[in-house]
Amino acid sequence: MRGPTVVVVCIFLAAGLLTILSPAQQQGGGAAKPPLYNTTKQKLLAGKQVFSFTQLKFDIPGYCEAAKHYDYTWFEMQHSTLEFKDVEAMIAACPHAGATPMIRLPDAQEWHIQHATDIGALGVVIPTVDDVDRAREAAKWARYPPVARRSAGSGQAAKLWGINGINYRQTINDNMLVVIMIETPTGVANAYDIASVPGVDVVIIGNNDLSSFSGFPQTDDRYQAMVTKIHDDTLRAGKIFGQANAIYAKGHPLSKDAKFFQNGPSFDGWILPGVNPTAPPPGEGKDGK
Repeated sequence: MRGPTVVVVCIFLAAGLLTILSPAQQQGGGAAKPPLYNTTKQKLLAGKQVFSFTQLKFDIPGYCEAAKHYDYTWFEMQHSTLEFKDVEAMIAACPHAGATPMIRLPDAQEWHIQHATDIGALGVVIPTVDDVDRAREAAKWARYPPVARRSAGSGQAAKLWGINGINYRQTINDNMLVVIMIETPTGVANAYDIASVPGVDVVIIGNNDLSSFSGFPQTDDRYQAMVTKIHDDTLRAGKIFGQANAIYAKGHPLSKDAKFFQNGPSFDGWILPGVNPTAPPPGEGKDGK
């Protein structure tokens, strides 16, 4: 009787396993994931270039109108007087207008990143990353366990994105976008290690600060060599490359690989009132203006 007993047990276990696996898994394949609600990340993964408008002040009507026409919003909290309550109110006013809400923070501190994610930002931009430690801090606080250390909070994020049957807690890790800025020669030297940090999605160049910190004009071959090194190291690490200044989006030797930019053209031709759409963001021009 020992042989038949073993066969029965195996059949029972196999039947139980089939009730656990999804149909796609039973067929040996993975179930297709739904499109990301972080549409900017979805576009980047599809190999597209993405552009923002920069929100520097509290202006709900202006923000909600501009958000209809751009890939993402660059909420500027490094070089503005915006506070989290201001950004929170703007995101809440029109969370699904179109542009993915992202915040450039002044640093990679836990409380800054927790505030940004809890109020509904789907991405954070961390400036002046010189080394692996700062990059790791950025990645650590931007996502929930088991991959990172974001704490469960009571902000508005889940109410904004956990809709239409979406479980925010279970999906936000995939939708979060962590962008690292390299802006100094030290960062250039460490570019491959920085880009290789798990949880870092995009590495971009802060063009004017890289020129300022290095002392090389952006037209200088030595500056361009640093840009090329960051590009090469980022792609070698399997991450997405970009530059703050959208003048590099076309007509530059690295334009075909540059995907993420601060400012630039809207996707439907709309022009931000009072703004030259071809002008770089403040501080990112080749003369620093």
